[in-house]
Amino acid sequence: MSPIALVALLGLWPAQDMYRQQREAMVREHIEARGISNARVLRAMRTVPRHEFVPAELRAQAYADHPLPIGHGQTISQPYIVAFMSDALDVKHTHKVLEIGAGSGYQAAVLALLAKHVYTIEIVEPLAVSAKQKLARYENVTVRHGDGYKGWLEEAPFDRIMLTAAPPELPAALLEQLKPGGKLIAPVGRTVFDQELVLVEKAADGTMKQRSILPVRFVPMVPGKE
Repeated sequence: MSPIALVALLGLWPAQDMYRQQREAMVREHIEARGISNARVLRAMRTVPRHEFVPAELRAQAYADHPLPIGHGQTISQPYIVAFMSDALDVKHTHKVLEIGAGSGYQAAVLALLAKHVYTIEIVEPLAVSAKQKLARYENVTVRHGDGYKGWLEEAPFDRIMLTAAPPELPAALLEQLKPGGKLIAPVGRTVFDQELVLVEKAADGTMKQRSILPVRFVPMVPGKE
């Protein structure tokens, strides 16, 4: 047990102060120390209360740098990956962002502090309901229960698109819904052992450039049922 957690357990430090200190340590030791320097991303990671997006029984591990189960076979990504993907996507305050895989809602909360509006889709209905409740404080986040493979046509095009679950290949609908000049980031692979984090940039003329930037392991992206 960390000294901070021990102090809180003994009742000598208010819980919120404990979490604030843990967030600071998380950013300093696991994000800044690994090369992420984007001030807006670091501020968002210091601000969003990750412990509120994990199951109550796992809150003691909320700021450790690893994924945690959130039920229904899904996970909340490790903080470094959340920061890395947010940084790589280069989200501006004027951007409309589509997230595929709301999960716990944590990544959407981070994006909400970077973007103008975040639209997030979750295929697992109980998680969609839970994420909507947890994200209620973020007025610029809209949650939908649905099939991420289809995207969100009514709100397209999007300046940025982020996938937090891995399809075997990039869905055509999402590439179509990416605005010219936009960027998409996604883990892609047919198994958890061959996934690569891919960054796609769409030029003004609609042509796309794709590159792999990091080996990763994400849960598979689940298609909806017709």
